[in-house]
Amino acid sequence: MTVLDSPAGHAVPAAPRQGLVPVFVRLKLTLLRNGLRQSSGRRAVYITSLVVTLLFAAGQVAGLVALRGHAQAETLVVLLTAVVALGWAVMPLFFPSGDETLDPSRLVMLPLRPRPLIGALLVSSLIGIGPLFTLALALGSVIAVARGATAVVVAFVAVPVTLLVCVALARSVATANVRLLTSRKGRDLALLSGLVIAVGIQFVNFAAQRLGRAGGLSSLEPLADVVRWLPPASALGAVGSASEGAYGAAAGQLLLSVLALGALVGLWQRSLSKLMTSPDGSTIAAAGRDAGSERSGLFARFPEGRTGTVMERSLRYVARDPKTKATWVAALAIGLIVPVLNAVQGSGSVYLACFAAGMLGMQMYNQFGQDTSAFWMVALSISSSRDAYAELRARALALLLITLPYTVLVTAVTAAVLGDWAALPASMGLSLALLGAMLATGAVASALFPYSIPQEGAFKNVAPGQAGLAWISILGGMVASALLCAPVIGLTVWLHGADLRGWLWLLLPVGAVYGTFVGWLGVRLAATRAAARLPEILTAVSKG
Repeated sequence: MTVLDSPAGHAVPAAPRQGLVPVFVRLKLTLLRNGLRQSSGRRAVYITSLVVTLLFAAGQVAGLVALRGHAQAETLVVLLTAVVALGWAVMPLFFPSGDETLDPSRLVMLPLRPRPLIGALLVSSLIGIGPLFTLALALGSVIAVARGATAVVVAFVAVPVTLLVCVALARSVATANVRLLTSRKGRDLALLSGLVIAVGIQFVNFAAQRLGRAGGLSSLEPLADVVRWLPPASALGAVGSASEGAYGAAAGQLLLSVLALGALVGLWQRSLSKLMTSPDGSTIAAAGRDAGSERSGLFARFPEGRTGTVMERSLRYVARDPKTKATWVAALAIGLIVPVLNAVQGSGSVYLACFAAGMLGMQMYNQFGQDTSAFWMVALSISSSRDAYAELRARALALLLITLPYTVLVTAVTAAVLGDWAALPASMGLSLALLGAMLATGAVASALFPYSIPQEGAFKNVAPGQAGLAWISILGGMVASALLCAPVIGLTVWLHGADLRGWLWLLLPVGAVYGTFVGWLGVRLAATRAAARLPEILTAVSKG
């Protein structure tokens, strides 16, 4: 404590200098407390998440303790730790708003040096549900594999090192991408997080089924032999090595995790210094941009006039609008996963590739709803059925630029996995017919049953009071598409029933021609209805 002279000449004690760590710990607790005060719903969600995490962590520790002495205990431990570390690395990319302290750019105006700031942020990051879960995993893991006094000593170091590596990994990833996470692209990632998790669950389910058939955890030992040398799993691998008397391997594995922690902190410090001293490139106008040269690449090949303009606008919706992008990515991912995973499991069929055509064809539904209230500009440009036909045809062509090659790709991949190349032409022809039918019914549904897509909610895709319209549009269109494909389906069944597999190749040109005709006819009929219902469509799509 130092002594300062007051203006009156009396010596007064100076306030003790306080470090950043307690300040940031109190800041984290204050942010958490104020966040819970915002609404009872948020408070209920947090408490529920905390209770579920505690129960799951307790069950996890109990399960790991029960594995003590099991031959594959270390295999399970190191693989679980690797999966949790991967989760720490990717979660900040999908949930950037979960912790306000993840954005250190808010501190750029404060006189803080990166090194003490990193220490304070690292300690404050240990407060939360995620660190609690990871700590429980690490404790249960060392209990499961530690045998002997040396292993216990190594475990006392391995547990905090594992936790710190996971937290530092998340912080370094978040800091390196903080400007992306706080931008529109970051919000897109957050919107797609649910899709990524859903797709990941499908792969986990598939892996679990294959694991059960392959002989259990013993089949994962070769993978675990590699993972136990990768931080932070190597810290827990060191406990296992020490239990087996391999003290040199234990020292090397523990050293790898410590070095990884140092490297992550160094990377974090470098990213933080760059973030707090460099300007934000998103606020700097692009110099020398030629306004007349914006149409380049694929867009430059589009035809002039309304067709090319509408196609470009539709594709830009796919690339820029978060909800449109999420819908497209979901359709592309699920359309590939369902037929291919079924084929890999040996229970699929080449004809299951039609699922991709159905998922992608659904993007034609509610075409005007994605315009929201801006549809008035489109309505002003439509004065006749001819204009409406040109508008809908261009939107269908924009969809075909993505859906057509993707449908062919999924069909070919499914046939390759199954090795059934003889059925490829028939399956592709049926997919093309279904795609054309979906475009036709989607155009008609867009004209007859438009509905608004709210912009404020990430997972709210129908305006209040319009859920019935959405169900009629989608379900009615799917049934109608199946009925429209009845001739091609009937021809396929007849060729198989009559044992005329040598003529199945005819379904490819038949399906392509039939799909083209049905799609053209549907767009033509929808154009007449759309031109006559422009005010009603504008009212319907403007409610969100």
